[in-house]
Amino acid sequence: MPSTNDNNPITFVTSTLGNGVGGVAKTAGGVVGAAGRGVGQTVTGVTGSVGKPVGDALEAVGNGVEGGARSVGDGVEDAGKGRKGFWVNGVGK
Repeated sequence: MPSTNDNNPITFVTSTLGNGVGGVAKTAGGVVGAAGRGVGQTVTGVTGSVGKPVGDALEAVGNGVEGGARSVGDGVEDAGKGRKGFWVNGVGK
């Protein structure tokens, strides 16, 4: 059950939607990240040292997409829980 600070139904809906959308974003990012790493490793494995730079680049793109999606997902979940993020008062959550 989503975490809420009170019994406000709007807070419950916002928290539920935030958790759902955040989870979907992180899952999609994980899938894209894994696919990028897999393709990159395949390119490197098939082409050897000649294709290693391309394989490494594909892996890096996959990791970047996964990290970005995780960050977005965390932000959406935090917004759903009423947290504003690191920019509030210049400190962490």
